[in-house]
Amino acid sequence: MIGPDERIFVAGHRGMVGAAVVRQLRRQGCRNIITRSHDELDLVDQGRVKDFFKGEKIDRVILAAARVGGIHANNRYPAEFIYTNLMIQSNVIHQAFKCGVEKLLFLGSSCIYPKYSPQPMKESHLLTGTLEPTNEPYAIAKIAGIKMCESYNRQYGTCYRSVMPTNLYGPGDNYHLENSHVIPAMVRKYHLAKLAMDGNVAAIEADQARYGKIPEDISRAIGYRQDLKKLSDDKRCEVVLWGSGTPRREFLHVDDMAGACVHVMSLDQSLFVGANPSFVNVGAGKDIPISQIAQIIAELVGYKGITRFNSDQPDGTPRKLLDITRLSQLGWKPAYSLKEGLENAYEAYLSGTDSR
Repeated sequence: MIGPDERIFVAGHRGMVGAAVVRQLRRQGCRNIITRSHDELDLVDQGRVKDFFKGEKIDRVILAAARVGGIHANNRYPAEFIYTNLMIQSNVIHQAFKCGVEKLLFLGSSCIYPKYSPQPMKESHLLTGTLEPTNEPYAIAKIAGIKMCESYNRQYGTCYRSVMPTNLYGPGDNYHLENSHVIPAMVRKYHLAKLAMDGNVAAIEADQARYGKIPEDISRAIGYRQDLKKLSDDKRCEVVLWGSGTPRREFLHVDDMAGACVHVMSLDQSLFVGANPSFVNVGAGKDIPISQIAQIIAELVGYKGITRFNSDQPDGTPRKLLDITRLSQLGWKPAYSLKEGLENAYEAYLSGTDSR
């Protein structure tokens, strides 16, 4: 169990997962949660990370800091994705060990598994095939993090373990339309389209001020003239989504992910040695076609217009479903249904609590 007085460093506390982990720890009565902003501590800087761990008495580390993004961002910035993530995890894991931190949780990603991995994906499928090319640099960095934790456990007897989340969504998500993941991108696109159909230009401008500039192709799709700050008279509104809509994806609310993180950190180390891998899949245990999640979000937002899938854009992996048998056997299950989770996420979006 995690003691209320343990000093717990949550790296990446301003990100969606890190913020949810902090909320979860506070709900469980933890009183000494240590956080640092990027300006206070650049985790890519080895010297600053070394000084931080030397100056703080840390009992546990939850490493949720990472450079993340969707297909577009991974394709556009592969060098930044592999370099930044390798440096962050290498610095934090190594300096934690050097300063006597025995317990650490590393957050990976379901993209560590091969593109054509058997479904659902088991922990044993790691390194059994070729990765999805669109996010290979990010995936390789995450695999390195898993193996780094395993290697320190093997050589030094530490309790470093990892969790592999499926696609996450919820409060604190990133709604920037060039760098966001599937659900936040859909939520914002459908919300903007609904505003356009309602003729609410003021609300479109407010959304843009809060969540970032609307790309020109999306403005055209919803019939919004950014140069004139008005809606076009001769353009019908539509939502255009990347790919064919046929790939299947699994989604998990971020508060469920945070609960799983704290649960896994609280387990006895005997469950992570020998034939038991040091990492655990975290997911909902079921998936859904992209076209169907789009329909659910459109109904939630109240959009009744046209949805069009652009098959010229990549689909990514055909299917990504995690096998969560091991985590279930370890005594955890998600609390949110997909519908409940999406309602919660949309409420957070409307309230502006997701503004970056």
